[in-house]
Amino acid sequence: MNVEIVNEFPHEFLREQAELCISIYQPTHRYRPENQQDPIRFKNLLQKVHEELVKEYPVNEVKSLLAPLEKLEGERPFWAHAGDGLALFATKDRCIAYRLQRPVPELAIVSNSFHIKPLIRVFQSADRYHLLGVNRQQFKLFEGNRYGVEEVEIPEELAKTKAEAIGDQVTESYLGAGDSSGAAGTAMMHGHGSKKDEIDIDIERYFRYVDRTIAEHYSKPSGLPLYLVTLTEYHTPFKELSHNPHLQQIGIKSDFEALSLEQLRKTAWECIEPNYLEKTKKLVDSFENARSNGQGSEKIEQVVQAASEDRISRLMLEDGRLYPGRINLDTGEIQTENLKNTAVDDVMDDLAEIVFKSGGEVVVLPEERMPVDTGIAAIYRW
Repeated sequence: MNVEIVNEFPHEFLREQAELCISIYQPTHRYRPENQQDPIRFKNLLQKVHEELVKEYPVNEVKSLLAPLEKLEGERPFWAHAGDGLALFATKDRCIAYRLQRPVPELAIVSNSFHIKPLIRVFQSADRYHLLGVNRQQFKLFEGNRYGVEEVEIPEELAKTKAEAIGDQVTESYLGAGDSSGAAGTAMMHGHGSKKDEIDIDIERYFRYVDRTIAEHYSKPSGLPLYLVTLTEYHTPFKELSHNPHLQQIGIKSDFEALSLEQLRKTAWECIEPNYLEKTKKLVDSFENARSNGQGSEKIEQVVQAASEDRISRLMLEDGRLYPGRINLDTGEIQTENLKNTAVDDVMDDLAEIVFKSGGEVVVLPEERMPVDTGIAAIYRW
């Protein structure tokens, strides 16, 4: 069993119910010497998993199950490109992992379903976006929100420069005389291309590669809006050849290498904020309309009951808001006794997980954008 690195969220694997589901979260680090501690912290989390497993399974079976994960401890390239957080999920037959651009709380949980609440928090924020920085020689991808921007670590197997993508030789556009013919037998025209034509051809090939790579590996799995960051002269050519439906019309007309991360964040947010405000306004309006028709609520007891009956189509949660307790799915009641871990025993996160697994939408908003002061707003399916 190999560990699969994935970007897609939601991932079909996370909806599985299995006899044994392992969920591991840990904050990671991008640079030395801090990232040298990450494998050690991972080993400690595996030890916690081991302690839980031996309570229910034979030692030999536990050893076999954890072997692929223990192997991960010594894979230096994995930890060198771990980003800011790791989320790993495993059953007896399969294991997937996310390299996250934001830290997550350190957790190791063994259950009959995956603990995905922290992952929902990472992926479902309404203000997330991608920035694609492109110039004539290379490209970089950034992920951000209104608070910050960070570079996305692109796997080594994907080309990140023009030379890697199409080679370092310009396209040979010179065509000698001959009797080549077209598909219908018509004569083909021959001629000489200028050096500029050759460069333009290669820039187009390179741009097409960038567009296809970002769409396939990042935009499609995440669904995030994508904003182009490049010199003015490249905006129109890139957008005209792009087939990425997530690429936005507005962008940043500047060399991405000339901007610091903070400058990128500030400039990007100036472009993105109007769309973000419009998006959140529509979310709030839809909730207000639903509530006025008896199809929505901000009262946590009512929302919990509706969630236990799979009746929530959209759930809005206030970022960082906690409500200590657990949801009893059999009764639809909130349990507040014998809580063990506030990172796990949080009603808000329970709700997010229930709605996600029932096919509903979960959106995390800052306090000032929430339509109510209870920290929760739900729209019902019926």
